[in-house]
Amino acid sequence: MRRAVIQIRSDADEIAAIGAMGQRFADVWNQGAKGPDAPFVLIFTSASQLFSVISPKRWELIEGLQGLGPSTIRGLARALGRDVKRVHEDVSTLMDWGLIERDETGRVAVPFDEIEADFILKGAAA
Repeated sequence: MRRAVIQIRSDADEIAAIGAMGQRFADVWNQGAKGPDAPFVLIFTSASQLFSVISPKRWELIEGLQGLGPSTIRGLARALGRDVKRVHEDVSTLMDWGLIERDETGRVAVPFDEIEADFILKGAAA
């Protein structure tokens, strides 16, 4: 099962994030030919950065595409009841971030069975 994890981490968490990234790299390296079981991790530094990339419409697009399976952009737009041009723009952005991929037939798909969102909000006293 391929899994993606979306995280928001502030600058205070930067050292821990770098350590975790190093650990994921070492885990994949040590697995070698077995294939990586480690999740694909996207780390954003703020909620505003996350929401600039994964807007509500883009999240809806990801959910719709997971339900449809591989699709043409036109077919996806039709299924979502959205304009083809806007869906194409959103697909391009999500492809840039690795959340959508194009297969050998030119169809787009979400390459993950599961996407987990991990957000921690701490108070000033924490």
